[in-house]
Amino acid sequence: MGPTRSQSGAKMSKPNHPRMLAETEAQAITRNIRVSPRKLNLVAALIRNKPASQAVATLTFSKRRIAQQVKQTLESAIANAENNHQLDVDQLVVKIVEVGKATVMRRFHARGRGRSARVEKFFSHLKIVVAERAAEPEAAASEQKAA
Repeated sequence: MGPTRSQSGAKMSKPNHPRMLAETEAQAITRNIRVSPRKLNLVAALIRNKPASQAVATLTFSKRRIAQQVKQTLESAIANAENNHQLDVDQLVVKIVEVGKATVMRRFHARGRGRSARVEKFFSHLKIVVAERAAEPEAAASEQKAA
C-alpha cells in the first residue's frame, strides 16, 4: 500500500488567493444593508478621499440613519489596517468607497378596485478601502528650506 496524501506532501486545500490590494491598503465589506444604493451613495460621497479620522467624525454627526452602519464599516477597515496589516492609523485615508446593488425584496400594496402595486425594498453592498498616506512631500520640502 502506497503513501497517503498527507504523507506524500500533496495539499488537500485550495491554493491561497493572491492579495488584491496593495501592501499599504486594507478593506472592510458589509453586505445586504437594508437601504437603497442611491441613498447609501449620498453618505458614501461624504467620506470619499478624506482622512480616516475626519471621515469618522463626519459620519458620527451625520443625521442620516445609515451613517452609523457606514461608520461601523469604516471603523472595521481602520481596525483591519492596524491589526492585520500594521499600518499607521494616523496616516490612513479613505481611498475607495464602493456602493453596489444587492437583492430586491418585493412586496405588494393593496390598491383600490381590487388592484395591487409592487413595493420594492432595495438592499446594498458597501466596500471601504483605506490606504496609508505617503509622507507628504511639501512637509519634507519645508523642512529642507528651514535648515
